[in-house]
Amino acid sequence: MKHSADNPFQSIPVGPNEAGLFAAFLDDHDFAAGTRRGFVLDLRKFAKWFSTANREPFTASRVTVRDVADFKDHLRRERGQAVATVNRCIVLVRRYFNWLVDEGHLEANPAKKVKQLKRQQCSPKGMERSQVRKLFREIELRQDIRANAVFSMFLYTGARIGDLVPLELHDLILNDRSGSVVYKFGKGSKQRTVPVPLPARQSVSAYLETRPPVESQRVFIGERGPLGETGYRALCDKYSVFIGVELHPHLFRHTFAHQYLADNPGDLVGLAQILGHASLSTTSIYAQKSQDDLNEATDRLTY
Repeated sequence: MKHSADNPFQSIPVGPNEAGLFAAFLDDHDFAAGTRRGFVLDLRKFAKWFSTANREPFTASRVTVRDVADFKDHLRRERGQAVATVNRCIVLVRRYFNWLVDEGHLEANPAKKVKQLKRQQCSPKGMERSQVRKLFREIELRQDIRANAVFSMFLYTGARIGDLVPLELHDLILNDRSGSVVYKFGKGSKQRTVPVPLPARQSVSAYLETRPPVESQRVFIGERGPLGETGYRALCDKYSVFIGVELHPHLFRHTFAHQYLADNPGDLVGLAQILGHASLSTTSIYAQKSQDDLNEATDRLTY
């Protein structure tokens, strides 16, 4: 399905076939909605830089190795973007041009020889215990049963927002002694079954008793129907204001991962299975020290 928002070249001068080629690239891949938006935004960034820097329309066949290398330097030195952001753009450009080569539109990939920036691998930051306690305390004071269930699923099962949006009632198995949830639409459309600890089972069960009687089988319901990605993010924004901590869905996932390893030292295999990681190398980042941990450790140095 083509979406008008998928055209990254609006108001950017481009060659005659560029919009059609990129649309074909997107249609050729089963990207999640967030990944698709990221590809559109990053290619737009590259096309806009190309047309401005070279004073000519963006045309894939005119892109050189020098262009990609200079674009990387522009993002890092002139715009001061984070290493991860720069590398994501380079990966996108490389992947798109690989597709153009595979499909016979180009003879060579100009981004192939451009290396990503090196960065120190630090563990993603999660919430502190005191912040989690403050969140649940605020929820209790407001008697927000749905928020309690939503944040419990994030914090006790390591869910992505893409796991919760399509979650349906039959995906939950909850009882007094055990419980599980089936996340059917993980990255790469991989399905996984995740245990639901007692606090989350209690929170979700309490919500289900008050859940609006609607036809939809989606678990979490808002005022206008099933909660979508915007609804979950709005809930995060709402409680960000209440507790003075910037909340977002992936922060809860990081928090879960850190707490799991704190309670189960070294169990990367179990954590990878719960998070739905295909490779332990992805999970191992949570075994690294966070930047705050490193800062605290160096502050203790004395000579």
